[in-house]
Amino acid sequence: MTRSPIGRLIAATCAAFWLQAGVVSAQQAAPVVAAASDLQFAVSEIAAAFQAETGMSVRLSMGSTGNFARQIREGAPFQIFMAADEQFIADLHAEGFTRDAGDLYALGRVVIMVPNGSALTPDGQLDHLAEMLAAGDINRFAIANPDHAPYGMRAREALVHRGIWDDLQPVLVQGENVSQAAQFALSGNADGGILAYSLALAPQIGPRGTYALIPDDWHAPLRQRMVLLNDAGPVAQAFYDYMMQPAAREIMERYGFTLPEGE
Repeated sequence: MTRSPIGRLIAATCAAFWLQAGVVSAQQAAPVVAAASDLQFAVSEIAAAFQAETGMSVRLSMGSTGNFARQIREGAPFQIFMAADEQFIADLHAEGFTRDAGDLYALGRVVIMVPNGSALTPDGQLDHLAEMLAAGDINRFAIANPDHAPYGMRAREALVHRGIWDDLQPVLVQGENVSQAAQFALSGNADGGILAYSLALAPQIGPRGTYALIPDDWHAPLRQRMVLLNDAGPVAQAFYDYMMQPAAREIMERYGFTLPEGE
C-alpha cells in the first residue's frame, strides 16, 4: 500500500521518536559512577576497556568526594561511589545508603607540582616553597578545597606538618576538587600546587610541569574505597567487579595507585 505524503511524514516522525526513545533508554540504562576527581584519567581508561571487553557501558561523574557524599544523601541516582577517602563510605554505610562496606581499590599519593617555567622548584620536603614564601616570592599556590576534597585535606596536613600552612593563606587558591586545583596550579598564573600523583602522571597533565612526591607520613593515608549504592544494578555490579581485575589494576598502577599487601 502506498502511503500519502502525510502518511509518510507521520511514519518518519514516529520512527524518529522511537529511535530517540531507544537512545535515551540506552543512556538511562548505563549506571552512573560517582568518582573522585583524582581518578579522572585512570577510570576513564578503565571504563573504555570495560566497554570494549563486555559491550556494557557506565557514565562517569567526576568531582570531590565530600560533595558526592552529600549528593548521595540527597538522593542522587549514582550506582557506584568511588571515594578518595574511605571514611566517607564508612559514614554512608552506617547511615544505610550502601549495600555493604565496599572495597579498598587504591592508595593515593600527593605531589607538589609546578608549571613549566616556574621559579619554584618542586621538592618533596617543600623547602624551596618555604624559602620563596618567606621571601614573599609566591604569588599563588593551589590545592583542592580541604573542606570536602580529600586531596585538599591531605595537602593541608602536609603544609601544616611543614609549618607553612598559616603563612601560605594570603596566596592560597582552592579548587572545588583536585582536578580544578591542577588547572589553577598549572595555569601559568600560579607558582604551583599540591595535587594528586595520578594527575601528575597523566599524559594530558604531566608535560605541563614537574613534580615531586611528598612523604606519605606527612599526612593521613589516602585510602580510596568504592561501594555499590543500594539501587545498583547488574551493569554496575559488573563494572565494580571489573575494577579489581588485572586489566583495570594495570591501568591504576600506571597512574601511581597501589594496594597494600593482603587487601
